[in-house]
Amino acid sequence: MADSADKKDQYQQQYLAMDPGERSQFDSWLQAFKQTTGLGLSPEQLAKRNVQRAFERDEKDCKRCEKWRNELMKTSPVVRFMAEKLKYSGYEATAEKMPCVKCSEMRSGGFTPDGTIQLCYNKLADRWHLETTMAHEMIHAYDQQNFNIDWYNLEHHACAEIRAASLSGDCSWFQEFMRAKVGFFKHHQVCVKRRAVLSLLANPSCKSRKHAEAAVNKVFDSCFTDTRPFDEIY
Repeated sequence: MADSADKKDQYQQQYLAMDPGERSQFDSWLQAFKQTTGLGLSPEQLAKRNVQRAFERDEKDCKRCEKWRNELMKTSPVVRFMAEKLKYSGYEATAEKMPCVKCSEMRSGGFTPDGTIQLCYNKLADRWHLETTMAHEMIHAYDQQNFNIDWYNLEHHACAEIRAASLSGDCSWFQEFMRAKVGFFKHHQVCVKRRAVLSLLANPSCKSRKHAEAAVNKVFDSCFTDTRPFDEIY
């Protein structure tokens, strides 16, 4: 304990011996060190630091999402194709209708009946993930514009999810490889069914997984073969 006190006094004397310029530089370095590591901060300071860091991370992720979204609207073949088809259907796929938002659920995007396409900036793995998400939700927008969809009707919802999962690239070999779900025999269909069921489980009208699976199986053949507005599966 004595040695520790002696060293503390020694450090204090060295600090006081610094000229004002050196002391200012040291204080700045020490504060940066504390903010970076969290060491030496009081519980209150640490809590404030964590809140600030979370805010900065959210701001960074949101700006990245917006940058990718704007780029994809100009360069992505599937996003541009869907934007064109949506325009013919009376829906303008603008950046304002596709906001980047923070999501608590395990999803990368969402579509609301008022026509808003949500892009979950805190759930995106990379630019290609966002491209697939945009295509998926734009297919939902297309279906709402062209078909009389009741999103609380489980069979309607199942059909929309089957089409979106199949046509957006959501069930591409690469996407499934990244999920460690690679298969060979009719794996695209297996993936589409699995993804559709997962989406239906969030529907208030869905009573159970069996209920979701029954709705998907009932409409699967007719909805899977309906590739509008594409000529074939993307």
